[in-house]
Amino acid sequence: MKAIVLHQNGEFYLEEVNTPQPKDHDVQVKIAAAGFNPIDYQMTENAMERKLLHSPILGREFSGVVSAVGEKVTDFKIGDAVFCGSGSMGSNGTYAEYICVPAAIVMHLPKNILPEEGAGIPSVGLTALQAINRMKANRSDSIFITGAAGGVGNMLLKLLIEKENHNCIVTAGNESSIASLVDLGVKPNQIINYKNDKVYETALALNNKTHFDFAVDLVGNEIAVTAAKLLKTNGTYVDVTNFSTSDSREILFSKGVAILNISNYAFGLEKQYDYYKNGLTELSQLLQEKSITPPTIEIIGGMEVETVLKAHQILRDNKTNGKKLIMQINKL
Repeated sequence: MKAIVLHQNGEFYLEEVNTPQPKDHDVQVKIAAAGFNPIDYQMTENAMERKLLHSPILGREFSGVVSAVGEKVTDFKIGDAVFCGSGSMGSNGTYAEYICVPAAIVMHLPKNILPEEGAGIPSVGLTALQAINRMKANRSDSIFITGAAGGVGNMLLKLLIEKENHNCIVTAGNESSIASLVDLGVKPNQIINYKNDKVYETALALNNKTHFDFAVDLVGNEIAVTAAKLLKTNGTYVDVTNFSTSDSREILFSKGVAILNISNYAFGLEKQYDYYKNGLTELSQLLQEKSITPPTIEIIGGMEVETVLKAHQILRDNKTNGKKLIMQINKL
């Protein structure tokens, strides 16, 4: 099969590699589309994220069609349309024509979802759903969200709105991102343009001059300090990036804040496959019922090195404009 392979010199190459074959409990999937995530480029330049690299073929989510099944697989047959958050549990990454993954983490693709949309759901959907489930926020709780127009932020807001929690103040950095948030149902007076406004002062003013019950940090680094300052004593800080700073951690400790570290990787490491299946099942039901919509996608290109480099640069520059970046691989 063809795959885009990361070499030791840090360069990507389109190569012919062995096609993986399913073990007893695996399915082999002919990949239709793969989603891009910040962790993809972070694995190439960040020592902490590089530890999660299990294959020189990157990519951690996909949609496609089952092309072979292991002898003990009963829930899938050849030709089934599926989607999956493979993480580091597959035979290889998703910048490839084929992948083998445990059948226990695969989900049938809802009939009302396009393959390209399906490829953009698992990572952001599972991350946002875990955050929601662990926060246990009431409708009246105030929530401050950084980087809300990104993939996780987009899905998080959809789930919060579906649960009728509208008490959110969010940040975005350009007019396209702000427009995408308004399209979701966020009111303009709930959105702070962090490039034009003083985030701390504006957020407090918009929240009736009171600190927040929850801060969901989808950006980290400098704004992590602001998010920490905006929390109430004994509030809850939801860290999705692992990019908090020593200053933000000092503030969080001094306020006695509860910290929720959101990680899908932990469940894959412990082979808790039901986490993936249950999460995708819940998301699928919401999508089929049209309680939430799939991410707005942007197809960057086909399976070429140029597609990967372009997508990684857009993610690195934080210029997705509220869209999930997708690579088309096989036309099905």
